[in-house]
Amino acid sequence: MKPSIRIAVLHFSHETVTFLANDTTLADFIYPGSPAKGEALLSCDPRGYMGGFVKMAREFSSVELVGIESPLWPRTGTGSGWITTEAFETFVGKMIEELYRQGPFDGCYLCVHGAAGVRGIPRPEAELAKRVRAAIGSTAFISGTFDPHGNEDEEFLQHANMAFAGKYFPHYDSYLQGERAARCLVRAIRGDYVPTSATRKVPIISPTVFQWTGASPWMDLVQRALTWEAREPDLFVNFFFGFPWSDVPDVGMTFQVLTNNNPNLAGVVAEDMAASAWRRREALLKTAKIFTIDSGVSAAKLAIAKGAGPVVLADHSDRSGYATWLLHAVIEQGLSRTLIGTIADARLVASLIRDGAKIGDTVDVEVGGQVDESAGFPVRIEGRIVGISHAPQRVKGHTWFHIGFGDGNVLIVSPYLAQIIEPSTFTGLGIDLAEFDVFAIKSRVHFRRGFDDSGFAKTILLVEPDQPFLGTVRLDGLPYKNVDLKLFYPYGNPVFSAA
Repeated sequence: MKPSIRIAVLHFSHETVTFLANDTTLADFIYPGSPAKGEALLSCDPRGYMGGFVKMAREFSSVELVGIESPLWPRTGTGSGWITTEAFETFVGKMIEELYRQGPFDGCYLCVHGAAGVRGIPRPEAELAKRVRAAIGSTAFISGTFDPHGNEDEEFLQHANMAFAGKYFPHYDSYLQGERAARCLVRAIRGDYVPTSATRKVPIISPTVFQWTGASPWMDLVQRALTWEAREPDLFVNFFFGFPWSDVPDVGMTFQVLTNNNPNLAGVVAEDMAASAWRRREALLKTAKIFTIDSGVSAAKLAIAKGAGPVVLADHSDRSGYATWLLHAVIEQGLSRTLIGTIADARLVASLIRDGAKIGDTVDVEVGGQVDESAGFPVRIEGRIVGISHAPQRVKGHTWFHIGFGDGNVLIVSPYLAQIIEPSTFTGLGIDLAEFDVFAIKSRVHFRRGFDDSGFAKTILLVEPDQPFLGTVRLDGLPYKNVDLKLFYPYGNPVFSAA
């Protein structure tokens, strides 16, 4: 039998750090495997939003999924700035052409992030939904999935019908939200779900390192959202924490509530969630202790001496991946048995590949720094290549070099920013974890998935440089142009009235 429901599937995701100097270009989205279409697109992220959506949609025998050619995450990951207008218009233009060519469709699924920043387009996810709506018509339904770090307001849902955002940080429930997006989309097409929504922005802006949902009050707000969902059938709460590294007009905290033809209930719950967050606004910004780089390394040495290892030193502030502040302090303070994963340096990686570097070779190189002042200065490393591996990242094919130096230290050099969120990533690279007491990584909260929740690390130290560089918890040190921080707590006295 020919499927009675046809759903187009599109993907355009990026968490854009607009303060970085390197734009995210058209070429950054083009590499082996990207763009993807058809089954390649549908299978691109089996454990994430896409995987949940596809699995659930295919449990309905009447549904056909059509993977529209889409870019996957750029090769730079999150270590790049504004998406160029050329990149956005090129890919979205091809998507829309394909929707017209392969239509008609009963519905469309948009796998997006929510914190994309595109030059000249203030709200790119909403703009994508607007163009998709024009292509598939007013009677078709549009459902989207989002990261909780989206910067969203009501505009996306002015063009789309439904949105489903992950609630946890680390992001444990992406697959679940994909399932929800599929189930409700099919129900809406069948007439069993009439999407109605309410959106409430809260004038709170917060660094992502404070947004760990394993600690109160972020944990409490997630639980409050889950309680509403358990209490009211067919109700879904999106809690957008906000992503302050995108200098965009809809930055900050947002709550969205979706109901089945019950706009009054949606409004009540949105107001309740917003008021709850506003009452806890002071505590929301006190969920983590931040060390300076030097004091963090000193604390790591003390912890090891007391037997409180392994230690994780997490440089939460490095948004480019090139920052060398932590590496410099490790060397200056003589920290030993430290695994540093990673320092980004595309030029060094390319040079080592070009020179045919192999395991066992001695090296005398400068690594990191360069890209902007937040990255610091290149650091000289004299050592030996002890490993060469290929990155287990979204973008395959990145070559990583492992350089042994000092007293049992190993530095992993990657071409782009890499967040190590599981110890198993290191073991997958052939590294013996038992050889190290300290793990120096570039992560804010994601690393807690494998290093904290598992009980692996006895001591966790969050560090950032003395200066309020990009990634700092001191957001008033950033050069915002499209955002007035005085309109947000804690940088001004914003007026907020909760019903």
